[in-house]
Amino acid sequence: MRGEIDLASTFSVCIPVVSLQKTLKFCDLFSLSRSALVGKDIEFSFIHSVIADVLQMSGRVAVATLLVFIGCCTNVILLELLVKAQPGCTNLITFAQFLFTALEGFVFTAKFGTKKSIVPLRHYVALVVMFFVVSVANNLALSYDISMPLHMIFKSGSLIATMLLGMLLLQRRYPLSKYIAVSMITVGIILCTYASVRDVPKQKDRVVRHNDSLHTQFIGVILLSLALLLSARMGIYQESLSARFGKHPRESLFYVHALPLPGFLLLSSDILHQAHLFHQSAPLEMGLLGSVPSAWMYLFLNVITQYVCIRSVYVLTTECSSLTVTLIITLRKFISLLLSIFYFQNPFTLLHWAGTFLVFLGTLLFTHIFDSLATLFTSKALKVE
Repeated sequence: MRGEIDLASTFSVCIPVVSLQKTLKFCDLFSLSRSALVGKDIEFSFIHSVIADVLQMSGRVAVATLLVFIGCCTNVILLELLVKAQPGCTNLITFAQFLFTALEGFVFTAKFGTKKSIVPLRHYVALVVMFFVVSVANNLALSYDISMPLHMIFKSGSLIATMLLGMLLLQRRYPLSKYIAVSMITVGIILCTYASVRDVPKQKDRVVRHNDSLHTQFIGVILLSLALLLSARMGIYQESLSARFGKHPRESLFYVHALPLPGFLLLSSDILHQAHLFHQSAPLEMGLLGSVPSAWMYLFLNVITQYVCIRSVYVLTTECSSLTVTLIITLRKFISLLLSIFYFQNPFTLLHWAGTFLVFLGTLLFTHIFDSLATLFTSKALKVE
């Protein structure tokens, strides 16, 4: 979510390993003989072992995985539509997202205020302030000539901030592979940022505009950097709360959205101005409902798809291993990036692609996905043998 909480780090549930007997039973459904599976053709057998895993996946997980791609990717598209159609509307978007999540939490988590919080409210104060600033800064950066692809790539640098603050505040030390991974992510983000700045028009008759755009983009990068650091600090604070009071992600999700709502009074003039502009947007015919300003409809769909995205990730983190969740989320981010590049025709040069490759490769390396996949594939191959 924007100001999203990394639920993937909250849960770690093991994936059940399918036995050879169950694998054979599933393969029988495909009219495959057992002799073909237990012989020398290990690669062929391994493929069907993986198929067996997929077939054993619960409907709840399968639906959640589908909704992660549909909800999260659609949410990114709608956000970019809004930002392009109504520049400067990010504060209104952030307020709408906070309000909807707070109302949903008030009904289903707080039970209309009758359920007392497990974590004392005073401990949420620091978390709420950081989450509010992170959410506003992340969305506000889009109003400062930060393209959606750069926005997504930059936010993938959260691992850098987390590792840096972990070393400074918690005196943690990491294996060499993580330092290499973070270096790759850092170089990737620098390449993408440089490529985006380099693409600003540089014709002589547009020097003033070029300088203004550089200054504007610089502010956007500062906002994203601030959001990265605060998000990492927020994660460390969440760890301390979890260690003391236990893990209560639904409760935390409600309070970090509900308690900051008065803070939007500071942005009320801008929010009201943007709401007025939304009323003036092109009408969208809704059949029996008549016409609705298109900007309001896009905002409504953006809020709904964000909620679908959050809830789907929450289901995955409670049902799947952190490896599976990380793979799904990383793939989702890559698809969102491609949609933004091709659907909105955002400029994306070879330098952008090189930076993107380093960021995603570094992310996968940091989370030990390659080691985990190698172990998983090896164990499955041995079981098939």
